Order: sequence, then structure tokens, then C-alpha cells
Amino acid sequence: MQVSDLHITKNIPLPSPLDLMAEVSRSPEQATFMAESRKVIRDILNGTDSRFLLIVGPCSIHDTKAGIEYAEKLAKLAEEVKDKVYIVMRVYFEKPRTTVGWKGLIMDPQLDGSDDIATGLRKARTFLREVIDLGLPTATELLDPITPQYIADLISWSAIGARTTESQTHRQMASGLSMPLGFKNTTTGDLIAAVNAINAATQPQTFLGVSEQGVASAVTTSGNPDCHIILRGGDNGPNYGSKEVAEATDTLTKKKACDAIMIDASHANCEKNHELMPNVYRDIIKQRAAGNDKIIGAMLESHLVAGNQSFPQPLNDLTYGQSITDKCIGWDTTVELLNETMAALS
Repeated sequence: MQVSDLHITKNIPLPSPLDLMAEVSRSPEQATFMAESRKVIRDILNGTDSRFLLIVGPCSIHDTKAGIEYAEKLAKLAEEVKDKVYIVMRVYFEKPRTTVGWKGLIMDPQLDGSDDIATGLRKARTFLREVIDLGLPTATELLDPITPQYIADLISWSAIGARTTESQTHRQMASGLSMPLGFKNTTTGDLIAAVNAINAATQPQTFLGVSEQGVASAVTTSGNPDCHIILRGGDNGPNYGSKEVAEATDTLTKKKACDAIMIDASHANCEKNHELMPNVYRDIIKQRAAGNDKIIGAMLESHLVAGNQSFPQPLNDLTYGQSITDKCIGWDTTVELLNETMAALS
């Protein structure tokens, strides 16, 4: 009598991380850039680099051609503001879903439900290399605990999302990652879960994982010292204001966690309304300019075209350069906000 795999319809082996990294390889120059970009972010977290850290870019990458066009524009803008702002591009390939929906370029690269994950991993590595070659550091949310083995060597900064901050699996995974990492407060707005996550991820952990050879393994880490909190609002409202930032700072200090704070200007902090996002961001910059150096950075969802579009729909009908997940501000607004940032922080 069959007692296992009763609900499994397919089980397709993937190439090992080692094989895929050899196929879509990292050049020595790219490796050097990754080490340098991570050091800059680490220095910003520690306060030895006074620049403002901005994680900005599309909510998700679904069209790599539009993604590279955005990256080319962002690279030029990053060069213009580099004295005051360190720009890292959002390169998000995995999307958490409350129920169902498109789960990102890695899971469904053809955008047709075919779930060709091997192709998605190749596309992700290829895209990351192209962004890095433009001189842009990269940021992503790591949703699946196996994904880092395939792409983490090309990521400058990563996030653990609001839905997974409480997950022991993700805290353990974070403890072994090689880049600085932010934990978001939960969807309810709870800070304690994120603070506990920071403290857990900085400690050594042992857990079940996958080796570079693709073999199940027991992974032991030394802990990741470069973890911080991200305020993204919650069910009870936004938490980007000076009062909420002061409360977060106090909580982090009491819990003996890193007190560097990043604030997400999107998600619940702008009520998922991209038209409100610019003023949320302006408030964050105003606090920083007024002397609150605990606010080390911000996040913005930005694309070539403002707003978003419904999906699924025929791919030929999609608006080029517009998000198919969360609403984003447009490119012109992004430039405007960066110019304002330079003026405010100068």
C-alpha cells in the first residue's frame, strides 16, 4: 500500500548549486565588487561610513530587458549621488503569497505556470551578473532556504520578509549568510519578532541544509553579525514616524540588538499606495537630516512606469517597465526624490 508521495505530481531534480555556478560563473572582478559592496553596507550599519543606504528598484523582476534598462538608468543616478547616498538595486526574484499568485522569476520564469525552476535560477544568476557589471550592488529577499546556495554569491544585501521573520528556518539560514541582512517587522507590525530574529541570526546555529553538491547536509554557522531591523508598518498602521523610530531604537537597545534602523517607504508604511510613498520617504529623509543617524537607510519600490498592472494576462499585453506585483513609483519620481535627498543631506 502506498503511504508516501500521495500528493506529489512531479519531482524534477535540479542541477547542483556547484554545477549551476560553474555554468553561470562569477568572474574575479565580480567577486571583488561583491566583497567591496558588502563592506560598504557593513560600514554604513556600523556608522563608519556616513552615507545613506538606499535599497531601490522594482518590486520584482519579471522582464529582464526592462530590468536592465532600469539598472542602466539607476547606475548613472547612483554615480551622481554617491557622495551622500549608497544605492543598492532591488533584484527580487521570489515573491511571498498570502494565498496564490505568481511566485517570482525563479519559480516561474516563463510567467505561464510552467514552473521551470532550473531556467529561473539560470536567469537569476545571469541577471545579477549583468547588474553587477554596471557597478550596482544588489539586494533581494531570500524566501526559500535553498535559493541562497544558487545566487547568494551575487547578492550584496538581503532581507527576510515580514511573513518569514518569525520563521526559525529563516533565522538559521540568515545566521550563515555572507552579506548584511535586514529583518522586517511582522505584517501585524510586531517589532519584538524582528528583534528576536536579529539576536538569533547573530548566534551560531546548526540546521538541515543543502551543500554546494546538492546533497542534504547538516550546516553549522558562526552567526551573521551584520543583521538589522527594517520598519515596514503593519496592520495597525505605519511606523516610519519619529515617535515609532524612537520606540524601535529603545526596544533594540533594551534587547541588546543592533540599533541601526532601515525604513521601508512602501508596503504598510504607504498603505500599499505608490502615490503616498514619496511623502513617506521625504519624512524619513527629514528625520535623518535633522540628525537621527540611527536611521541608516530606506527602501523604495520604483520602476520605469508608475503603478502596477494585473497579472496573469497575455504577455504581449503587458505594459513594458511596469510592475506585475506591488505598485511602484515611476522613474521621474525616483530621480526627483534622489535630488531632494542630496539637497537635504548636504
